[in-house]
Amino acid sequence: MAVDLSEMLDPAHTAVLTMELQRGVVGDAAVIRSLADEVAALGVIDNAARVVRAARSVGARVVHCTAEFRSDRAGSSDNAPMLRMIARGDAHLLVGSPEAAVVPELGPEPSDVIASRTHGLTPFPGTDLDQILRNLGVRTVVATGVSVNIGVTGMVMGAVDRGYRVALVTDAVAGVPRDYTEAVIEHTLAPLATRITTDDVVAAWTR
Repeated sequence: MAVDLSEMLDPAHTAVLTMELQRGVVGDAAVIRSLADEVAALGVIDNAARVVRAARSVGARVVHCTAEFRSDRAGSSDNAPMLRMIARGDAHLLVGSPEAAVVPELGPEPSDVIASRTHGLTPFPGTDLDQILRNLGVRTVVATGVSVNIGVTGMVMGAVDRGYRVALVTDAVAGVPRDYTEAVIEHTLAPLATRITTDDVVAAWTR
């Protein structure tokens, strides 16, 4: 059954979520170079920038989901291999640091909202993201960012579990390796989210 994107993406109830599109994750200060290189190869930041610009032009909210940590890591955990790796390395993504900032191509603009977390791997559990979206009247979220391996997949599942409809912008997300990312989108995320492209979003918001 075809989805009516003009209704699904009605700016009155839609927000674009960017997942960890931060300087220290995918930008000039990235430490996981394989992911940053894949983001660059696919044009993810440029596509996400087109999506957020289109959102702002029609009054849809933009919410940047970011990760940041205290220098003493208070409130953070190392209960997973990835989190232990982060904890053992040099201090990174510290609160207020340039590395924790959203990549400049995305702003942020004054109308944007920053929903940061200091723990876990996905943006909904234990944060105020859900309440922010509900207070904004959001019913549809447009998912962009990294990585499809963990963060984006967790964001999509978390949104669906909380009653939101999800539009996944397939050319504004990335993971590694690419064939695995494509398989996750096809076999895990497609049953949960409506797959769209940057051009689809821009077209829906420029009609």
